[in-house]
Amino acid sequence: MADHVLERRVWLPRPRAEVFAFFADARNLALVNSPTGRLRWLTPPPPTLAAGAVIDFSIRAGGLPLPWRVFVREFDPPHRFVDVQVRGPFARWEHRHRFVEGPPSEGTGGPVGTWVEDRVTYRLPLGPLGRLAHALGVERRIAGVFDYRERRLREVLGEGAARRRPPGGGAGRGR
Repeated sequence: MADHVLERRVWLPRPRAEVFAFFADARNLALVNSPTGRLRWLTPPPPTLAAGAVIDFSIRAGGLPLPWRVFVREFDPPHRFVDVQVRGPFARWEHRHRFVEGPPSEGTGGPVGTWVEDRVTYRLPLGPLGRLAHALGVERRIAGVFDYRERRLREVLGEGAARRRPPGGGAGRGR
């Protein structure tokens, strides 16, 4: 059965170390997760991610709570980390986060910020039924989750946010 791949890239006007620190605080997941997903912690998240960290939470999809357990397999601050689903709704879920310093447009000058690059490799369970579900809407729903996340990242860590407050500035509840 073939895996699906989602790739996203967003530029944020913040130093790489600052952006990485925002992502390394698992509580910030709630800040960038859609309210319709109703993220709920099943166990308190670690104060900061590290290789070997385990995160237990649930989200709602189609009205049903879906418990997830994620394991941080690789952690290389402030460059990258990889989390993988140990238990949850997917047959496979591997999310690679990469943080690259650079200007907002390649090949041009401008302020240096951070490119947040995501690569999610996933597979739905149930073989042919999973492939059908993917084609009938799961792919769009996953893309929608990342669309929302990008908008929230721009709000929380974008230009306007940089003038208002530091990332996580007291919020301390989400990623």
